Amino acid sequence: MKFGYFGLNLGTFDHPDAIERLVVTAEQLAFESIWTGEHVVLVDPHQPPSPVPPLSPFVDTIASLAFAAAKTTKIKIGSGIILIAQREPIVLAKELAGIDVLSKGRLLVGIGVGYVKGEFDALGIPFEERGARASEHIEVLRTLWTSEQPAFDGRFTKFSGIQSRPLPVQKPHPPIHVGGMSPPALRRAVAQGNGWYGFFQDVAATQKMIEGLRETAKRVERPASLGKLEITVTPPGPVDADTAKRFEDLGVDRLVLMRGFQDMAGKREQSAEDAVIRFLEEMATTHRIG
Repeated sequence: MKFGYFGLNLGTFDHPDAIERLVVTAEQLAFESIWTGEHVVLVDPHQPPSPVPPLSPFVDTIASLAFAAAKTTKIKIGSGIILIAQREPIVLAKELAGIDVLSKGRLLVGIGVGYVKGEFDALGIPFEERGARASEHIEVLRTLWTSEQPAFDGRFTKFSGIQSRPLPVQKPHPPIHVGGMSPPALRRAVAQGNGWYGFFQDVAATQKMIEGLRETAKRVERPASLGKLEITVTPPGPVDADTAKRFEDLGVDRLVLMRGFQDMAGKREQSAEDAVIRFLEEMATTHRIG
């Protein structure tokens, strides 16, 4: 079982000193990975399904990954998740390739569709197109990262006669982990992802999702080049050793831990920062990380 931490760029970790302390501590404790969260904008006033209040800070994912890469040498850095339907995929491919180059091949690309209509409205992106955009954008990334003469003729993106260098360090490209619990997300993970990422899933919910992935795999073709589907889960809050073993027995490959939603919406406070550092230390001891 691999262990990561979710939330290097949000809540109380919205300034460089705190982010540096977090990522360096996670690396020193031998966590396998550390992940960002993403909302480009938050709806104001707060209303469901938006997960956090509108003043909750989310430092940009690309900037945060680059900063984390510069402050560490070994720990993997992941986007947990990039809302890919809200992104221009050619620019995103360039940005992520740059992160992989600058981190010397430590990038994990977590992507998701997004589910808050107000965020799409603000960005001028039709909410009803989010699934189609996500699926196509994944293929744009893959094309730009692997093709000697990249060309693409899709519904939303068309290009030919271009180059976008440097290519990522990881070959054939950084692993793509598809987030989401809906049937379309499971189909997308099976058909296009190196892995699946389930956020805030307990053991029972994870079991249901893994069963769903297995059933989906009976109906959806998975390219052999993608290999085994890696399962990553962020559980709700601290996880003891017995619970971690239950996740592992289900087939989970990686737990990306967090204390809870309070850390996503938290303000910049030394006490909150210290509490997260203690959480990392406690989880490292509990799970004998390193």
